[in-house]
Amino acid sequence: MEAVTQSRGREAERDAILRALTPLVEGIAATFGPVCEVVLHDYRRPERSVVAVAGAVTGRTAGGAMSEIGLRVLARGDDAADELNYVTRTGAGKLVKSSTMVLRDSAGAVFGALCVNVDVTEVDRVQGLLAALAGAAGGRSDPPVTAFGDDIDSVVEALLDAHLARQEQTWAGLDGPARLALFRGLDERGVFAVRRAVEQIAARLGISRASAYHYLSRSRAAHAADGAGGTPEGAHT
Repeated sequence: MEAVTQSRGREAERDAILRALTPLVEGIAATFGPVCEVVLHDYRRPERSVVAVAGAVTGRTAGGAMSEIGLRVLARGDDAADELNYVTRTGAGKLVKSSTMVLRDSAGAVFGALCVNVDVTEVDRVQGLLAALAGAAGGRSDPPVTAFGDDIDSVVEALLDAHLARQEQTWAGLDGPARLALFRGLDERGVFAVRRAVEQIAARLGISRASAYHYLSRSRAAHAADGAGGTPEGAHT
């Protein structure tokens, strides 16, 4: 009974933190203008984590899903740290500078995040023009594309497509070790916190649900055996 009471108390505390932060979403976005988007996430609901949003940089709406960045934070659990001033690109081609600040309850448990996204596409173009005029063009790295969307299935699909592109192979052509690597990489990105993810991935691979769970179990066993950590392949911080 005491454990149930404590659990309810922590949930109430988390709800109170989200309510307190909600007014800040509009305030921060209004301060930086139309190039800014602020998103408040509740990671207890991956498929509809967006509690509040202001601005339209990535096109999310309240009740929408978390991005692949959120899934990665979710996978790290209470070891997750703030990710500040990283640059990514949306599927539509916008260059976005972002910061993801994790939310913790009084016990230190991560349960959400406050994210700020700034569209720096035009700034980047101007910098490129000025560099060209100064004779210093070239050498800039292209940031990774990040999947944003209100539909969590589309985020999972984007992660699958990105993995396949890196393999330069068809799904049918993936051998056993490659499939294990796929499941391990997706697990490290937090994909399996999403309901129906196993079924979705099994359908893409053309294998049964039972086989997909088997690969997931084997990949987790291998991960536990070698004790590997670090940043998953293709992830950015």
